[in-house]
Amino acid sequence: MDALFLSRLQFAVATLFHFIFVPLTLGLVVLVAIMETRYVQTGDEEYKRMAKFWGKIFVINFVVGVVTGLTLEFQFGTNWAGYSRYVGDIFGSLLAIEATVSFFLESTFIGIWLFGWKRLSPKVHCLAIWLVALASNISAYWILTANSWMQNPVGYVIRGGRAELQDFWAVITQPYAILMFFHVIAAAYILAGFFVLGVSAYHILRKQNVAFFTRSFRMAALFTVIFALSEIVIGDVHGKLMARTQPTKLAAMEAVWDTVKGAPFYMMLIPNEKNERNTVEALAIPKFLSWLALDSWDAEIKGLKEWPAADRPPVTLTFLSFRIMVGLGFLFALVSILTWLRRNKLEQSPTLLRLLIWMIPLPYLAAAFGWVVTEVGRQPWIVYGVMKTADAVSPIATYQVAISLAAFIVVYSLLGIACFYLIIKHARRGPQPLPQA
Repeated sequence: MDALFLSRLQFAVATLFHFIFVPLTLGLVVLVAIMETRYVQTGDEEYKRMAKFWGKIFVINFVVGVVTGLTLEFQFGTNWAGYSRYVGDIFGSLLAIEATVSFFLESTFIGIWLFGWKRLSPKVHCLAIWLVALASNISAYWILTANSWMQNPVGYVIRGGRAELQDFWAVITQPYAILMFFHVIAAAYILAGFFVLGVSAYHILRKQNVAFFTRSFRMAALFTVIFALSEIVIGDVHGKLMARTQPTKLAAMEAVWDTVKGAPFYMMLIPNEKNERNTVEALAIPKFLSWLALDSWDAEIKGLKEWPAADRPPVTLTFLSFRIMVGLGFLFALVSILTWLRRNKLEQSPTLLRLLIWMIPLPYLAAAFGWVVTEVGRQPWIVYGVMKTADAVSPIATYQVAISLAAFIVVYSLLGIACFYLIIKHARRGPQPLPQA
């Protein structure tokens, strides 16, 4: 193991751990805002209790997400100095805007919302949580735009041995960034929806605060089914764009070794990376991959052998991660439809309620595998077609990275245990009782 491998591993650990908290933050804050809006509209104290209960989980999750996000950004200076020097003019500007504008607004209004229940009017207080939700999602857009530029670099010129920003508007409005944003946001909303459904199902099964959690359940059921179905469409459109901009990633995702026109889609496939072929290819749908990827039954799909082995991404990991992500996406759509149909018959649906409890971790896994596809499938490039990952690492000793990696794992493990303990404890305890008349 060298400094490059350990730096990549450290960044992967930090990114995947950080992203455990991001999607719940993005989705749950919107649900909390909807709940408080219903309180303002109806004056029903039950909606206020809902906003407070789910809002506390949001705040716990938000705090840990902020801490892990800061350490993640520091690594661009410590472990990836070559990258920072080469593309800092572009990447740095996007992160700076996110930190000084979106994150500032998000942090400010979350404080106002948290401590303003008795100090602000209901409408102004509700506005605060909507501003938190807006700032959170705008923050996500800036970060995803930065990542999208690494996937599909636009609006730059190479000058003086480094990439310099030439067209800021092209960077922030490119279709890849917009589609990636909607793809990630829909996944985040699905995760938050299943989280609320699972926790609500837990209490309904135990007949604890049934009215409270039934109302939460029904609200989350509509929220989840909308975005679970939308994600299938968004993912398809995003995938088609990715196929055109990153053909090596497409070939790795589908384990296509030889260039072929009218490429079939194999329902069962086992890649053999060592021998540059597939050990198993079964249940083929003729020409379906060409149509899925490029909207033409006879479109040519370039095989991995078109590129030198050193320029190909890890095939097996990319392929398996993609299949798992897509499979879970269709599972979420199916379960969300069933949940929506049974939302008014929960007492007669104990099996569904138990299933929803077990569904809570699955959107986390889908999101993690999605990022594996995104980042591993781009290799060996840190900026696709512009800069290789090996050229981006800092000139540091292997033992230094090993020490920091071990420290990250220990600290993040303790932080994760503490965070999940607090979330589970609060979720199992349930809401505060209504004040006595």
